[in-house]
Amino acid sequence: MNIRPTPFDHPDAVKLNDAVQLEYAERYADDDGEGEGDLTPLAPAMFAPPQGLYLLAYDPQGRPVATGGWRTQDANDEGYADGDAELKRMYVVPEARGLGLARRILALLEADARTAGRTRMVLETGTAQPEAIALYTSSGYEPCAKFGYYRDYPNSRCFAKAL
Repeated sequence: MNIRPTPFDHPDAVKLNDAVQLEYAERYADDDGEGEGDLTPLAPAMFAPPQGLYLLAYDPQGRPVATGGWRTQDANDEGYADGDAELKRMYVVPEARGLGLARRILALLEADARTAGRTRMVLETGTAQPEAIALYTSSGYEPCAKFGYYRDYPNSRCFAKAL
């Protein structure tokens, strides 16, 4: 697998972002079967080094199969702290799951955020994503005070890890 920095608005990144948004909508559908993706406002500039990084993994045939990024956060009214790096859009297409791609991308993002001077990696996920929670807790992340767009949602879970 080839993992490389890619702009957040690159067509392959957009394709995987659309796929993860559909998965969020399915996993968090309400009683009527209606769901929505992650509404957290994101822009390509948020992931531009040195303020962040966006990675895509490609399989040997050149198909995009996994993604993840981090963006700079500092103390604000959404509950972030100075020195935070926020993990966003971790996703592996179903046919590439179980290959360790998410763990590899996570390690690369943590190393890059540390090099950029960030002191803590934070992330928000939800109860309908037990695989994500298992990945993060097995990677040293611990529950923390809620922050971000979904901080007031009951199924939101926030985690942090010192870098």
